[in-house]
Amino acid sequence: MGAITTDVEVQSSVSAQTMYKGFLLDMDNIIPKILPQAIKSLQIISGDGGVGTIKKITLGEVSQFTVVKQRIDEIDREGLRYSYSIIEGDLLMGIIDSIASKFTVVPTEGGCIFKNTTVYTPIGDAVIPEENVKEATEQSGMVFKAVEAYLLANPGAY
Repeated sequence: MGAITTDVEVQSSVSAQTMYKGFLLDMDNIIPKILPQAIKSLQIISGDGGVGTIKKITLGEVSQFTVVKQRIDEIDREGLRYSYSIIEGDLLMGIIDSIASKFTVVPTEGGCIFKNTTVYTPIGDAVIPEENVKEATEQSGMVFKAVEAYLLANPGAY
């Protein structure tokens, strides 16, 4: 079947810099704080928080999965780009080699457009269930809306 790619664009009234800093650069702190049912904890396994850093993420009770390992692939503060790959964990279901997510925040008049492209790469000829991809996309949207609401409610935080 091959890789599956999803593209999501969301408009926000949060400024591009605030969205980039609050959502992408500080996701390790902000998401467990505002969505503890989704992510219980994050721990750096290796690295200094920059490109190449490996994190262990313990998922919360709303997930059917328990743990993933994530590698930071890109941090471009000037271009407002950030990417990471999920490289291990039960979320890969033994059929997915990796899940790569690339984020770009585009400034607009009065806010930003938050873009996310995710590529699900299967192991060999494995078929990735479409319902899993759809569910992951919906959950990402819910996380975005929760972070956006937090940033709007805390305008001086970032």
